[in-house]
Amino acid sequence: MTSRRNLLRGGLGAAVAASVGGGAVARAAAPPRTDAEIYGVTTVNPLVTQRADPFITPRTNGMYYFTGSVPEYDRVVVRGASTIAGLSTAAETVVWRRPSSGRMGGHIWAPELHRIDNRWYIYFAAGDSDNVFRIRMYVLESARADPLDAAGWALRGQIVTEWDSFALDATTFAHNGRRYYVWAQSEPEIATNSNLYISEMSSPLALRTKPVRIATPTRSWEVQGFRVNEGAAVIVRNGRVFMTFSASATDSRYCMGLLTASASSNLLAPSSWVKSPDPVFVTNANTSQYGPGHNTFTVAEDGVTDVLVYHARDYRDITGDPLYDPNRHTRVQRLYWHADGTPLFGVPVGRGGPIVRLSPADAPASHLRHYDYVLRVEAGVRQLADTQFRFVPGLAGAGTESIQSVNFPNRYARISGTTVRIDPQESGGTFAGQASFRRVASGAGVTLQSVGTGAYLRHEGGRLTTGAATVFLLG
Repeated sequence: MTSRRNLLRGGLGAAVAASVGGGAVARAAAPPRTDAEIYGVTTVNPLVTQRADPFITPRTNGMYYFTGSVPEYDRVVVRGASTIAGLSTAAETVVWRRPSSGRMGGHIWAPELHRIDNRWYIYFAAGDSDNVFRIRMYVLESARADPLDAAGWALRGQIVTEWDSFALDATTFAHNGRRYYVWAQSEPEIATNSNLYISEMSSPLALRTKPVRIATPTRSWEVQGFRVNEGAAVIVRNGRVFMTFSASATDSRYCMGLLTASASSNLLAPSSWVKSPDPVFVTNANTSQYGPGHNTFTVAEDGVTDVLVYHARDYRDITGDPLYDPNRHTRVQRLYWHADGTPLFGVPVGRGGPIVRLSPADAPASHLRHYDYVLRVEAGVRQLADTQFRFVPGLAGAGTESIQSVNFPNRYARISGTTVRIDPQESGGTFAGQASFRRVASGAGVTLQSVGTGAYLRHEGGRLTTGAATVFLLG
């Protein structure tokens, strides 16, 4: 009988025979990869409960470190683990706590942990005890190798900008030999809650240049509830600097936008930055993920796979001020890249196992995707979530698997005549047979045989139908 383990491995190779000196010698191929290995990112969701504005460092000396806003808004915490999944249960260290009164005795928000010149820095925002929303930006420093060592941390003061006004959500990145500081601030004479600014840093503790405004909330999706651009995060790939940011109120309307600049451009010139016209990451009721945002990026344990880190709630409706609803949880999922070098965010994927994309071996640059609930094969699909699926225990029972849509998780791939659709589950054995498959190893990929009819999924010129088997590659 086929084991669940073998089903998950997807048959990406088993053994090959090589002729050596005229004799056939069995030679084991590399172990086939599981769906989890193909996806490359933990599926623990949420990764960390009740931690908003999450930040996960790149792997440093074999460790990932995590920080984020706590619901009490009263302290800065750090946890560490050798894997991203391990952060879920790792012990947490309080490295700084707000004073009982006075300056910095108010709300403590959005810490970020950065390793710069062999020292650790935490950039965070703090209000005052008599006005918790008098938010300004501050920095902690530690010369010790382990950021979990609370004794090493010392407050180095405020990051001073051009204006003494509401300022928060600082991040920093190095590019082409220069270090930059990006933050959100309310600028006098501009009728917004916060805009995005960039400066070059003279040191990890101070700015060298005057602020340059690179984004202002003007589009409809940026001004829901509040006029906000905040929570910037930077990833440099494919000759470009990509900067995500968050917009609107911190309820289900919270979402992410994207700025892009050429990697060779002057990043201190506003004209270098182009804002995408639409948000790139938004609430998805189908996956029950609401208000995704305030993201950062890290890299998975393989050293290659980019990881999107963000917070979201599991529900839409909030009683009272959403700022005091504690259930913004930290999530992670894989960040994909389009053939043109731009990022594909998809949807906040919600709970479930590892995610795969399927490409016919005869069209490896194309992907299986759904459109109007009909499955077909296309190249260059920008609607990432339409190409994402999970293999789940088969509706037809042991030894079978069903193919679940990621962005319509109540729908499963189903053979209807010679058409293959994604449809909601129906009761009875007929639907179970039509929506269940046997995944059979075939060379570098798999074939998918219908439990109900015995026919195989087949690719014919962009159409997905049934007949003689097509081999599908998992990626």
